[in-house]
Amino acid sequence: MFSGTWPGDVSDRYSAPIMVSRLASSTFFTARSGGVRLRIGAAVRRRPVTRNHVALAGLVGTAASIGIAAVEVSEGWFPPSALVLPVLAGGLLLRVRSLAVLLAAVALALAYDAASLGVGRVGGGLVATVAVTAVVAVLLARAREEIGVQGLRGEQMLLELRDRLKAQGELPRLPAEWEAQVVLGQAGGSSFGGDFVVSALSADRRTLEVAVVDVSGKGVDAGTRALLLSGAAGGLLASMPCERFLAAANAYLLRQGWEEGFATAVHLALDLYTGSYVIESAGHPPPVQFAAGSGTWRVTAGGGTALGVLSDVASTPERGVLRTGDALLLYTDGLIETPGRDIELGIDRLLGRAECLVTRGFRDGAGELAAALSSPNRDDCAIVLIWRT
Repeated sequence: MFSGTWPGDVSDRYSAPIMVSRLASSTFFTARSGGVRLRIGAAVRRRPVTRNHVALAGLVGTAASIGIAAVEVSEGWFPPSALVLPVLAGGLLLRVRSLAVLLAAVALALAYDAASLGVGRVGGGLVATVAVTAVVAVLLARAREEIGVQGLRGEQMLLELRDRLKAQGELPRLPAEWEAQVVLGQAGGSSFGGDFVVSALSADRRTLEVAVVDVSGKGVDAGTRALLLSGAAGGLLASMPCERFLAAANAYLLRQGWEEGFATAVHLALDLYTGSYVIESAGHPPPVQFAAGSGTWRVTAGGGTALGVLSDVASTPERGVLRTGDALLLYTDGLIETPGRDIELGIDRLLGRAECLVTRGFRDGAGELAAALSSPNRDDCAIVLIWRT
């Protein structure tokens, strides 16, 4: 076995450069003294600049500029009351900790103006106004931080959720001999409601499935539950046998454990080749069909228990055929329900108004029924009108 060293001692020749290169490539150097670890030089990592930091710097600069300009330039052009604006903007854009820094800067600006212009010219009313605005800003910032969104992203998310809910209510393109119209309305002019429509075509584009659902409650509370349920219902349509749809939706609702978690629904499976259909209802108002042969509307006879109440959904399917000139109307109780009156009277009113559509045609029929029968301030409303030309 060879022993000794290479000429010039290779180990000495390369060990020092290797050690230097390792030290140079190291991301940090650590020294221990009394159990305290100190990071030196490149070990210190700079925190990235975020939108929150940029907004904080801009608002602090704005508050300082207003306070100084009120004294040095003109109190008329830069009144101390303008300090309310960066405080309010901070509630919309900043985190709570950053907002505290901004409020401290505003307080300093107010103190500077009071010392320079006089306490009487600043006034206790302005201080109270800024204080109340600061409380509102803190509440806004805290609510956004709990949700996990900053800036105006929260409102944008709500708008996106609303648009997604509306987009799910659009029916797919139908064959030439079929037409349809969908109308959704929310109580009180709200952007969110508990009534929604989902639809899907089968893979062979022969069967159209439509579900009209009414979630309990109103406004945003019902709208959030409706959004979750609509996503689940949209995934179930055309992906499982039609007769199992209501049972699957009922199981989903029961798993959520919502305090106010029941819903009514009607499910339509329509064969676009033959016109034959099957309707199943879960505690929902009965659909009505127009028969062109007799020129009359009739109320379907199907029914069942509401979703999210019992573990087993009992539903009696209604079968029929839509021939040329026939129409089928699906709706929620917001179209027919009147407080203190029997729902049967509401259905009679609906049939009476539907008679007027026969002579004018069904093209804008759902919108006309919604305008004539539903009350914008009373309840949410969803209408689906399908007819065969």
